Amino acid sequence: MSIRQISGGICAAKGFKAAGVPARIKYEGRNDVALLVADAPCAAAAMFTTNAVAAAPVLYDRAVVKGGRIQAILANSGCANACTGEAGYKDAELSALATAGELGIDPKLVLVASTGVIGRRLPMDRLLAGMKDAATKLAHSAEAGLAAEMAVMTTDTKPKQAAVRTTIGGKTVTVGGMAKGSGMIEPNMATMLGFLTTDAAVSPAMLRRALKLAVAVSFNHVVVDGDESTNDSVFLLASGAAGNARIETAGPDFDAFVEALTAVGVALAKQMAADGEGATKFVEVVVRNAKTQRDAARAARAIAKSPLAKTSWFGKDPNWGRVLAAAGYSGAKVVDRAAEVFYGKTWAYRKGQVADAAQLAKLEKEMAGPELKVTVDLHLGPFASTIYTCDFSLDYVHINADYTT
Repeated sequence: MSIRQISGGICAAKGFKAAGVPARIKYEGRNDVALLVADAPCAAAAMFTTNAVAAAPVLYDRAVVKGGRIQAILANSGCANACTGEAGYKDAELSALATAGELGIDPKLVLVASTGVIGRRLPMDRLLAGMKDAATKLAHSAEAGLAAEMAVMTTDTKPKQAAVRTTIGGKTVTVGGMAKGSGMIEPNMATMLGFLTTDAAVSPAMLRRALKLAVAVSFNHVVVDGDESTNDSVFLLASGAAGNARIETAGPDFDAFVEALTAVGVALAKQMAADGEGATKFVEVVVRNAKTQRDAARAARAIAKSPLAKTSWFGKDPNWGRVLAAAGYSGAKVVDRAAEVFYGKTWAYRKGQVADAAQLAKLEKEMAGPELKVTVDLHLGPFASTIYTCDFSLDYVHINADYTT
């Protein structure tokens, strides 16, 4: 199936409009309230953090999205509304009710999302004023989608958007999305806040299945620092405006939709890793020829999370020992005399052989750029796994040392 990347984000698909406005949730003069609204109620699916400490909007949305139909999502940055007790839950509920009232829709069709500092109540007067302002600015344009994206960014330095177009059942179908995520990222379902839209006609049940499959190989493969957020949420809305025969069972149409959805998810996942807090280098960690799929995943994730490996990448130091050691403690079967470690296309360690001066000169060139591929070949089986991550710089420490103060 041919998939074509196109410009745009959440408004690329037919049937969606968005807005983003400043409401002084935490900072002056920056967008911090976003509103995504479908022209009509949509089939919907979502996935949320598996962290036992889940934020109020997550608790609220888990119940609402079970209905399988959603029309609007209100999101804010600057305050996570996490660890705020019953009062925080009521704030999330009131946010949804007020949004529904402003839009003239059923409250059961509204989800909410928050990101920012944990342990602080939402400034409800500012949030709701921002929501009302955003409702007057809703548009189907790419500019409106970007404004919404800017409103959910926290420590992100760049907006993260993606969209693709494909053909399903003889109809042109678009999938678009936006995401925020720069730190506190190591997902066990999804990560950050992600908003995905499509004009494909898909039943809620198949939409949930598609989202789970796509997340498993995209958002679930991003690691910045090994911390899983209290607010992680990924939402998927399907307007059906493309006019394809509704996808209600597995088959070629479903496979084509999953492929397009996954392409958007992977594009956003890579953008998040590249914009990790303080990152100077996007790193793709690949473990191949592992004995089992679980071993491949464990080893790749351990390498991507290792502070020692990540700081060596920042220093452009081909310290393969840190990489191999992380694979070794991951729980995966590793035989060091059978393994190889590569930076780019150049080996640093090869089945007991260590890089000499000439090889180190080649490795220096591999590590010089803003992107790096680190590959560990275990030579024990046919399984592979890839994790998208980044280096650790001095700025990561500064950003997180000063985050609440």
